[in-house]
Amino acid sequence: MTAQLKSHSVGHTLVLTLSNPEYRNALGPEIYSAGIEALNAAESNHDVHTVVLTGEGANFSAGGNLNRLLNNRQLPPEHQAQSIDGLHGWIETITTFPKPILAAVEGAAAGAGFSLALACDFLVAASNSVFVMAYSNVALSPDGGGSWQLASSLPKALVNQWLMLGEKIGADQLFAHGVINQIAAPGTSLETALALAERLNLRAPNALSSIKELVNAAPDQSLFEQLNQEKKHFVNNLHHPNAGIGIQAFLNKELPNYKA
Repeated sequence: MTAQLKSHSVGHTLVLTLSNPEYRNALGPEIYSAGIEALNAAESNHDVHTVVLTGEGANFSAGGNLNRLLNNRQLPPEHQAQSIDGLHGWIETITTFPKPILAAVEGAAAGAGFSLALACDFLVAASNSVFVMAYSNVALSPDGGGSWQLASSLPKALVNQWLMLGEKIGADQLFAHGVINQIAAPGTSLETALALAERLNLRAPNALSSIKELVNAAPDQSLFEQLNQEKKHFVNNLHHPNAGIGIQAFLNKELPNYKA
C-alpha cells in the first residue's frame, strides 16, 4: 500500500493521519509534500482553527523507511539531501503555520516521527507510547529538527544520552520533563487531542497565532527585541474585532463568540 496522508474534519479541527501501516507509518517524500500541501490549504481556510496530526493504527510513525535509505546509498548523495529537504520543509511549515498543531501519539514515535511530534505546538501521548531517536543504532544522526527541539528544552547530558545511545523513552519520562502536554489512556490519544483542540477552538484565532509566533521567536531574540514584538502583537490584537468581543464578554460574564 502506498503511503499517504489522510484528512478529515471534526468541527473546526483538521485531522491529518499518517497512513502507511504496513511499515508502521514510515515517512517519505510523498508524505512530506502532502503535509505541506495540506497545511498551506488549511492556512487560508477559516473553518480550520486547529490541526491534529496522528498515525493510523497502533503507531504514530517509525520514522524513515530503512529499506529506502539503504537503496538511497546506491544513489548520489544529492538524492537523500533532497528527501531531507522535503522533511525539513514540512517541519518549517508546521513551525510557521499560524494555527495550533497538536500531535496525538500512540505506540512508537521513532526517528523523524519523533522529530515530527516535537515540531507540533502540543503533544498528547498514550501512556504506553514509546519515543526514540534511534539514529545512532544504525550509524546515522538526527534529522527533522529533533536534536534542536530536545537540546532547546532539556539538559545537554540527557539529550546526549538519548541521542547517542538511542535509548527508548517512555511517555511518562517526557511528561515529567515538560515535553508532553497530556498523557492519555492507550487508544485514546486522538480523542484527548481533539478535546484539547476544541478548547483552543473557543479562543480567538488571531491571539493564538500571535502567541505561537512570539513563543517560536523568543529563543533567537534578545529581551529588547522580544518586548518590541510583544508590543506590536498586543496593539494589533487590541484593535482586532475579537478584542472587543472578548473584553465585552468578560465584563458581561458571558462566553465570547470569536470571529475567524
